[in-house]
Amino acid sequence: MSLPKKTFLCEKELTLSVIGGKWKPMILWHLGQGTKRFCQLKKLMSPVTQKILTTQLRELEDDLLVHREVYPVYPAKVEYSLTEHGESIIPILRMMMEWGKTYKEAVVHYEVEVKEPGV
Repeated sequence: MSLPKKTFLCEKELTLSVIGGKWKPMILWHLGQGTKRFCQLKKLMSPVTQKILTTQLRELEDDLLVHREVYPVYPAKVEYSLTEHGESIIPILRMMMEWGKTYKEAVVHYEVEVKEPGV
């Protein structure tokens, strides 16, 4: 787990450190819909690069939000799913999505564009 290596000023900072960034919330959201293989996540999250997706998945795994299951078969089969901690963030992501919809409607005169990649 990567968390003990850093001191956080508050729980908000800790939370944003764990789920913050462009891709982590999307990864968590898609895994909240069910177990996925890497190629499925990549397709759902186009235009994320393979390197970024791999890095973000590893960080989420290190932070105990994502479980990586490697099956002893050839060709290799790896599946990603949410842990109990990962599942607990889904209601928060739903609330964030609803907030974003409300915000978008409130600031429509600023021409805010939201592209919805499979959400």
